[in-house]
Amino acid sequence: MDNIKRRTLLGIGTLGVAALASPRQLYAAALSAGETEIALWPGDQPPGGNGPQGPERTNAKGSVTNVSRPRMVVYRPQRPNGSAMLVIAGGGYTHIERGSESIPAARWLQALGVTVFELVYRLPGEGWINTAPFQDGQRAMRLIRAAASKYELDAKRIGILGFSAGGHLAGTTAAEPDLPRYAAEDMVDQFSARPDFAGLIYPVLTFMPSYDNTHSRREIIGKHPDLAESEAFSVERHVGARMPVTFLAQAADDPISPIQNSLLMFNALKAAQIPAEMHVFQEGGHGWGLGPEGSLVHAWPALFETWARHNGWFGS
Repeated sequence: MDNIKRRTLLGIGTLGVAALASPRQLYAAALSAGETEIALWPGDQPPGGNGPQGPERTNAKGSVTNVSRPRMVVYRPQRPNGSAMLVIAGGGYTHIERGSESIPAARWLQALGVTVFELVYRLPGEGWINTAPFQDGQRAMRLIRAAASKYELDAKRIGILGFSAGGHLAGTTAAEPDLPRYAAEDMVDQFSARPDFAGLIYPVLTFMPSYDNTHSRREIIGKHPDLAESEAFSVERHVGARMPVTFLAQAADDPISPIQNSLLMFNALKAAQIPAEMHVFQEGGHGWGLGPEGSLVHAWPALFETWARHNGWFGS
């Protein structure tokens, strides 16, 4: 246990130095250090709409909008352990919080020996159909599986990690990996989109009343959906035997995604007899990424690593 904590803190400590750079500098440094990008769709032609006009935009905090080229950024560790994770930032499906969520998480996992694929996905309000993010999630998982030998991955240790709306995207991908969201493009689409394990961090999961006052719900199904639409995109309503082992972490005082999101999901997992672990922190709010140093929620990365190693996802 002490060794696990040291490894986790070392990874987070390395990020503390990197955090002094701007998100743009971090991204440029990632590519120059050998990370590569993988386009999700052949010819950069995604299905479902024409997308936004103009170039992709990244603000000073590393929040991304105007996504016309969905892709993954690959973070390869110096000593890979054979595990891989698809990491997905949130942002209410209106932007993608790369700077505060997916880039730091990718660096942390990379330091643990995990090969990380950071997802930059399409946003429905930018000219894409409302299921575009879910198409990207499925396609990304299939691409990772298709490239398992190239990246020396254990095909039975490929997970998914999502924050906030990214937790909704990760949870949806995990709960409904076989739902046909797009016509097959190539041989990649013969691979499974099911992750072997899932981490959902302060996730938005339910679109059902009375916990449905979120940007995520409005962006995906509008301001006045009927109950059938709400249920169709509520992750906890689709948990079944194919759902992978799941880790949940959320603060009890979350003002954006009510704690009932995790509680409902945990109960659905237990009802389906899916192994699950949940951590509810007394306080912490929303959008904490890896968690500010000294806060209660700062404990979650070490808890996640312990859980992952206990289940064999990161090795013993």
